[in-house]
Amino acid sequence: MKKIVNVIGAGLAGCEAAYQLAKRNIIVNLFEKKTIKKNEIQKLDFFAELVCSNTLRSTDLKNAVGTLKEEMQLLDSLIIRAAKYASIPAGQSLAVDREIFSKFITEEMQNNKNINVFNKEVEKIDCNVPIIIATGPLTSKKLQEEIINLIGKDYFYFYDAVAPIVKKESINMDIAFKKNRYEKGETQDYINCPMNYEQYKNFYNELINASITTTHLEDEKDLKVFEGCMPIEVMAKRGFETLTFGPLKPAGLRNIDGSNNYAVVQLRQDNAADDLYNLVGFQTNLTWSEQKRVFRLIPGLEKAEFIRYGVMHLNNFINSPELLNEYNQLKTNKNIFFAGQITGVEGYVESTCSGIIAAINMARMLSDKNMVKFPLETVMGSLQNYIISTSSKDFQPMKANWSVVKPIVLEKKIKKEEKKSLYSQISLNAIKKFIEINDL
Repeated sequence: MKKIVNVIGAGLAGCEAAYQLAKRNIIVNLFEKKTIKKNEIQKLDFFAELVCSNTLRSTDLKNAVGTLKEEMQLLDSLIIRAAKYASIPAGQSLAVDREIFSKFITEEMQNNKNINVFNKEVEKIDCNVPIIIATGPLTSKKLQEEIINLIGKDYFYFYDAVAPIVKKESINMDIAFKKNRYEKGETQDYINCPMNYEQYKNFYNELINASITTTHLEDEKDLKVFEGCMPIEVMAKRGFETLTFGPLKPAGLRNIDGSNNYAVVQLRQDNAADDLYNLVGFQTNLTWSEQKRVFRLIPGLEKAEFIRYGVMHLNNFINSPELLNEYNQLKTNKNIFFAGQITGVEGYVESTCSGIIAAINMARMLSDKNMVKFPLETVMGSLQNYIISTSSKDFQPMKANWSVVKPIVLEKKIKKEEKKSLYSQISLNAIKKFIEINDL
C-alpha cells in the first residue's frame, strides 16, 4: 500500500517537496487556494509564482547561492530545472520569464500520476497524518491561527516588498544604456540609467520625503523590515550615500563614452518577450502616485510606463530554532514537517532547498529508513543548520552565504576568490558523496 502525504501550499517549496515525494513513489495530496482566493500580491493562476524578483540570483559557483543551485540540481530539483527551461538573459544571474516558469511547474504538478491537486483552502491541520506545511510567507489568517495553536508559539513577522516593473519601450534609450556590470557575460542584459551628483541629490531628497502607504494595520506599525528585502526609501534614510554602495552603486558601469557616474539604476529583463523590465533593488512602500512621480526623476525613466507598482506586504515565519529539528520536522509531532520561507530561510532558491530537505526526510521516515542530516560542508546543510541551531531570540531569516558554511582550515592564507572556489569545490564534493552514500 502506497504512503500518502499532504502538502499544504503550491509555492516553490511545496511544489519541490511534492515532486521529490512523488518521484519516491509516495502519493501526494497538494493543497493550494490561490486559484479560488489569491492574496494581495498574487497575480497568476499558476503555481510557484515569483511575486518579487524574477531572478534566482547568481550562477557563479564562487557565490554560495550559485553553488546551492548546483547542489539542488544534483538532487534533481524541479524548480532549478524549470528555471533553466524558462531562463532569460541576465548576465551571471538565473532570471526567468515568470509565466513560463510557473506554468512549467504547474503542469508537472497536474500531470504527475502520484500528485493529486486540490484547489481549496486548508483551515484545519490533521496532526495524525503525514503533512508538509509549505504555506510560505503569506500564510492565510485561518491557517496562521491553526499553526499557532499547533506549535504553541507566536509568529515572528517582518515586512517584505516588491519592486515596480516598467515597459521597455517607455525607457529613454538616448540616456539609458545596455551593459552588464564589469562587462560580465557574453551579452548586455541590463538597462542602466546613469545619474550625476545633482541628479542623484534631487532624486534622493524626493525619495526620502515621499509619502508612503498607510494601509497597514495600526498594530503592525512596529514590525521589523528584513534586511535582505529592504524598501529603497528605508535604505536611503540611512544616509545620503547608502544607495550608491547598494542597488545604485556605479562600480563597473561606466557610460558608453567611458565617463563615470555618481549612481546608476539598473533594470533587469522580466519576461521572455523582452518588453518588461523591473527596477533592481527598488522594493518600496511608497504610494503608487509617489512611485510614478519620484521614479520618473531617474534619467531615462522620465516617461516610464508602469505596468506594476511596488507594494509592501507582511511576511511571517516560525521560530525554527525552538520548533524544528535538522530534518525540518516539528519536534513535538513526527508527522509534521515545515518547508520554505515559513521556516526562516530567505530567497527563492533557499525556500526550494528547504522543500527538498523536508521531502527527502519525510519519504525516508515513511519508508522506515533513518532520516539524513545534510553535511555542514554543503550550502544546503549549513543553511538548514543555521535555522535550527542559531539563537531563537530575535531570530531573523537567512539567505545562502559562505559565512554560515563550515569553516575551512587552511595551512596558509589564500586570496578571497580562491577561498570561495575552494568552498564551492568542497561543498559539491560533499553533496555528491552524500547522495551516493544515502542512495538519494
